[in-house]
Amino acid sequence: MKKFVPIVLALCMVFTMSVTAFAAEVNTDGGSGSAPVYLSSTEDGSIDGVPAATAMSVTVPTALPMAMSQAGDVTTADNCRIINHSYGAVRVKSVTITAANGWSLTAFGDKSTLAGEKVDSDKLGFAISIGGGQQAATDASDSSAQMLISTPIDGCYMSGIGNPAGSSVAVDYSAIVTPLSAPVTNANIADVVFVIEWDTAA
Repeated sequence: MKKFVPIVLALCMVFTMSVTAFAAEVNTDGGSGSAPVYLSSTEDGSIDGVPAATAMSVTVPTALPMAMSQAGDVTTADNCRIINHSYGAVRVKSVTITAANGWSLTAFGDKSTLAGEKVDSDKLGFAISIGGGQQAATDASDSSAQMLISTPIDGCYMSGIGNPAGSSVAVDYSAIVTPLSAPVTNANIADVVFVIEWDTAA
């Protein structure tokens, strides 16, 4: 009896962990059987697991730092990237910039366009390019929020993990800023929101 109980428990574990297979009878020479292929997407990959879609995991920049010289030249970071850690391909659906803390948006261009503005006007002209794609920039509408990218464009697409050359894209950005009468350090003048979606076949 002591030996029988462990054997039964072991068999129970085997049957619990096994994958059920279905059989079709072929009883004639040259006969055939059809076997449909069933797919279940689950949290842990088990046949009877909790249904779940593929997990999305994408890293976007947590900050877009920049510095303005005393002559009005703006320097930006050159190492900002969006990285796809997901199994599937993704794309940047949209990019929106919103002015913060009393600042407003203005048209991006040469810094000379802001040289005639009153000091401390707190205006920002901003441009962004993703993955070497077309540059998108703020305009002269003077609104506090502007959508720079409204649909995926060249550069916004990333393949899934396992393809290092295609699973990340560079985020290049530029800016012009009105003159400042006092020094500032890490002042939050705007927020950029990246919306990420699956790159579907549809």
